[in-house]
Amino acid sequence: MSIDLVQHPVQNNTERRRFEVKIDGKTAVAEYIKTSQKLFLTHTEVPKGMEGQGIASHLAKAAFQFARDNELRIMPLCPYMAGYMKRHPEWQDLLADGVNI
Repeated sequence: MSIDLVQHPVQNNTERRRFEVKIDGKTAVAEYIKTSQKLFLTHTEVPKGMEGQGIASHLAKAAFQFARDNELRIMPLCPYMAGYMKRHPEWQDLLADGVNI
C-alpha cells in the first residue's frame, strides 16, 4: 500500500502540542514543546503497519517548516527528528545553539 501524502496534510494541533496527520482512521504524530524561541521535538510515532512510507518524514518537514516560519530554533530530542535533520542539511540552520546531531 502506497500512501499519497499530498492528500494528507499535516495539522498543528496546538491544544495537544503535536503535529499530526490522519491516514485511514489512524493518526501519526510528532509531539513538541514550544517556547518563545525554541521548538523541542520530543516524540514521533507512526501507527504500526504504516511505517516506512514517508509519514514520519512528512511530519518532520512540517515541524521544521513551522519552526522556520516562526523563527524558532529546533531542539531535536526525539531520535527520529535528530536523525532526519542529520540526513537533511537544508534544515540544519534551524538547530538551537550548541546542539550537535
